Amino acid sequence: MVSSWSKYWPPYEPELASTLLYGRMSHLIEVAFKGNRKEFFLWEADEPPTGKAPVIVDADRGEDLGYVHARGDLAEKRSAGAAHGLGDSAPSKKARRLASGDDVRRFTEVRAQDEDARRKAMERVKANQLVMKISDAEWQWDRKKLTFYFTAEKRVDFRNLVRELAAMFRTRIELKQIGVRDEAKRLDGIGRCGRQYCSSSWLPELRPVNLGVAKDQRLSLNPSQISGACGRLMCCLRYEHEFYVQQRKRFPKEGKLVRTSRGEEKIIANDIFRERVTLRGADGEVRLLGLDDLRAELESAGAGSLSMQVVADEPEGQDAHSNGDEECELSSAVDIIAYEEPPRVDAASPAASATDDLPTNGGRAVADAARKPQRRRGRRGGRRNRAGRERGENGNDSGGSPTPGA
Repeated sequence: MVSSWSKYWPPYEPELASTLLYGRMSHLIEVAFKGNRKEFFLWEADEPPTGKAPVIVDADRGEDLGYVHARGDLAEKRSAGAAHGLGDSAPSKKARRLASGDDVRRFTEVRAQDEDARRKAMERVKANQLVMKISDAEWQWDRKKLTFYFTAEKRVDFRNLVRELAAMFRTRIELKQIGVRDEAKRLDGIGRCGRQYCSSSWLPELRPVNLGVAKDQRLSLNPSQISGACGRLMCCLRYEHEFYVQQRKRFPKEGKLVRTSRGEEKIIANDIFRERVTLRGADGEVRLLGLDDLRAELESAGAGSLSMQVVADEPEGQDAHSNGDEECELSSAVDIIAYEEPPRVDAASPAASATDDLPTNGGRAVADAARKPQRRRGRRGGRRNRAGRERGENGNDSGGSPTPGA
């Protein structure tokens, strides 16, 4: 099997192009390292190594040891689709040879020193008063480079820290900043589902997940229930999101009024899995109807599709998926307030408090407040001179300070 990069050598056949370039058959392999880090290498031999075989590969200014993760067609497919893949470019690094028993023992000894290096680095971080967290350390197999992975909320000036670490470990130091989701991917663990983290086991790319994905699936917006071990929204929220989006397009919007064979009814809830719709009539009767039956009733009640049977929209400011009891015809009161400038009122007045309740009561309180007469007050306000006006009515026409003994 020849990797896909050989197709850029026309007019030769892939096997002939590989032979002309390297003098032997070449294969593309994917090698896994510590922390689920994977890279692609070129294996120059007639037969590729077996799966999970230890190999010595080219590294930064030296050599490193890893285990074969994929080869052949699987390696080419992953190289084209994975975030760390090569795409259409040829691999720049080579896998030199299979690792011997001594190489594996040396690798085990080097891995045992990673935690000690991380602890020493954390001590230097605290000594330099840097706001960063060293999450992992990784020695290169030949001990020519030591890489530290850290997380930080802001930009960190670690130039002095690098000099101290280089003097301490006597090797080349590299600091890499990663996100909290990448940190969970490196450290690995068990999720609340009881299985290994998807980012550590099979997920090829960490796609962004926002709160709208949870809202579309009608999930609880409690962060403790929809967040993973990294503190961010769980990656699995995206797996079925497309299904929810496509299914909800087939249903009428919740909270809408539709005209059926029984008259005007309100859409209370949609069951996208059983394809059923819950409706409530004007008399308060609630019934459950299949989606196909609802479409048939809408067509028999009047011409038009399901989307054309909507009688009235929800009042402005309400949640489209709320199950409130507000009537949709109250939206006319909202239009009155929107086009007529309301009177200037004090923040503690009843009209002002009714206007503040607009997003929750659907405009009913606004309509009541618009019908109430508004009391105008003077420039100085009502409460400040109320005592003066009362004294004026008692015989003090000036409305000023009361006379002694009054």
